[in-house]
Amino acid sequence: MMARPMAVVPRSAVVVSADGELRRRLTKSLGEMRWHVREAGGGAEAMGFLEQEPTEVLLLDHWLPDLEVGEFARQIQETYPEVEVMDVDGELVAGGWRGGPHQELIHVLRDAGDAARGRAGAAQESYAGQERRTGQERRREAQRRTEPERRLGQERRTGRGEEEMEARQVSSAVAAVVADQVPVIDGMVGSSAAMQEMARLIHLVAPRSTTVLIEGETGTGKELVAKAVHRWSARANKPFQVLNCAAIPEALLEAELFGHTRGAFTGAVHSRTGRIEAAHGGTLFLDEIGEMPLGLQAKMLRFLESGELQRVGENETLRVDVRVVAATHQHLERRVQEGGFRMDLYHRLAVFVLDVPPLRQRREDIAALCEHFLTELGRSSPRKRMSPELLARLKEHEWPGNVRELAHVLERAVILAEDTATLDVSHLRQRRFQN
Repeated sequence: MMARPMAVVPRSAVVVSADGELRRRLTKSLGEMRWHVREAGGGAEAMGFLEQEPTEVLLLDHWLPDLEVGEFARQIQETYPEVEVMDVDGELVAGGWRGGPHQELIHVLRDAGDAARGRAGAAQESYAGQERRTGQERRREAQRRTEPERRLGQERRTGRGEEEMEARQVSSAVAAVVADQVPVIDGMVGSSAAMQEMARLIHLVAPRSTTVLIEGETGTGKELVAKAVHRWSARANKPFQVLNCAAIPEALLEAELFGHTRGAFTGAVHSRTGRIEAAHGGTLFLDEIGEMPLGLQAKMLRFLESGELQRVGENETLRVDVRVVAATHQHLERRVQEGGFRMDLYHRLAVFVLDVPPLRQRREDIAALCEHFLTELGRSSPRKRMSPELLARLKEHEWPGNVRELAHVLERAVILAEDTATLDVSHLRQRRFQN
């Protein structure tokens, strides 16, 4: 492959990682130092960015979902020799070190590592001690944040002013509710009784190495629960590997899990580390475990019982230390009765079961979730508010798609609202929301 030297854009970087939280943390830190940063979830997406715009530095994670990291780094250097390739620990992988502003990257990456270790330390604190401020203090902060909205009293003279006031009062009330909530689970929003119980169970099981099975409907946030179990464990500063058993063809799933040696099968031109081995010392999250083929279930059971694995095409046995957290939207006990899932594997996975409640069973969290999603959407466009009618209609909906559906409904409404500051029922534009 011929090299394609280009004039690079100064202080430009591409962050390549399957870990969305890591990408966001690095993007935020570099953005504060006026670096232009783009995020890629895999190697193919990163290559697309490099083709669109010459880039100075590529920050590369230790594992990619679509390409082998070492081969990808070599390909980048052959195609884009002007790009420096660094791993997320601050080590130069390929290219010539040019110093200058790149020294800032070392500090950013070290800070990112320190933050991860800080979360691991925080995971050792008791659940009762994590929220130190009183509800009264949080309410005062919410009032200070919404102080400018009190000035809208003069707008009551017009119909539009009254509508604006009503919508802002709803937003202020929601903000106060959010401020008064205890953040029960990192990354999840809500303080309903169901979420409080979920948090209690996570804090009980997280410090142990117990295998966890997360059950819940599609869109309830099972992966967020798995990440919370990892973050609140002593493994928090170790890898968190994710594998969706339904997203990978059956013929490739074993090699993806256990790794393979060069020549083990057609197309295996390089040896590759599997997800289990890559998660050594940390956590392996197996999403949609119910879709795992029966033949592979037996091998998974052996690994869970012995902690040993064999790469495809290799006779050597490796011992690894990995905690397994699995998730499913299926009724696994029924699958066992139907012969689609091994009973022994089910009981090995279901040592500790976490049942994630559907959104219809925690409607009291909808206002806080709406506030959270509108805040996120407001980072790239003007911040929207909700009318009281809209909030009431959202609380009445059954939400078969759960929290994911709510997020998509709000994003669609924000787009349809265009320049309108307040979202109302007309912006839903879906028959299931109409009377």
